[in-house]
Amino acid sequence: MQDSISFVPTMGALHAGHLELIRRARELSATVLVSIFVNPLQFESAEDFSKYPSDLAGDTAKALAAGATEIWAPTYDEVYPHQIVKVSAGPLGEIFEGRHRVGHFDGMLTIVSRLFDYVKPNYAIFGEKDFQQLSIIKKWVKENGLAIDIVAVPTVRDSDGLALSSRNIQLTPEGRRSALIISRALHGRSREEMHRILATEPNFEVDYAEIIDEETFELALPETKSPRGIIAGWINGVRLIDNMRMGSDL
Repeated sequence: MQDSISFVPTMGALHAGHLELIRRARELSATVLVSIFVNPLQFESAEDFSKYPSDLAGDTAKALAAGATEIWAPTYDEVYPHQIVKVSAGPLGEIFEGRHRVGHFDGMLTIVSRLFDYVKPNYAIFGEKDFQQLSIIKKWVKENGLAIDIVAVPTVRDSDGLALSSRNIQLTPEGRRSALIISRALHGRSREEMHRILATEPNFEVDYAEIIDEETFELALPETKSPRGIIAGWINGVRLIDNMRMGSDL
């Protein structure tokens, strides 16, 4: 434990979900490094990038209180000192989130690969809320033979079921109430039922709502052993995503 490094990469705007990642990291290693870097390659537009919340002093205090031993907030030039060579997320990066956010997962994997090169962690901790991201990173680490243990932490939710997200702060009180439809829909027992539930909330614009095999990301069949509901959409210009293993409870 004393010689290992647990790494929690973030884009800041830390909430209780991030703090749970840090606490899990501290269980694994005495050294817990938290990075804070808003990666422009993961945003579809300069406007979306500029709206992303930032509070480095507040984030640092939260991370240290949760158990981080080191905070790293690199500049753009530190992370990308030369011409950027993007890392491809492959076919898994082109479906669902990748279809609606073209290039997002290539940008995500590019920054993760850069951070891994710098930090060389023994453990890297990610949340299940970004389930497709988590799956892409696991696959990439395995394919490249990296000696990094990717540790998944279950989604952290508010008491009313809303998955915690850095974007939640952009929701109006009405929008936040509307967002509760997502977790309610994830209790649906079929794709059709999920869509029926989502259709009852006029403020929610659906990008996708599917049930997949969480191992392959193919659409689930009746015999699928590991079905997972995945939902993404918009409320008043704020994009939200969530997922849940079917049959689980909030």
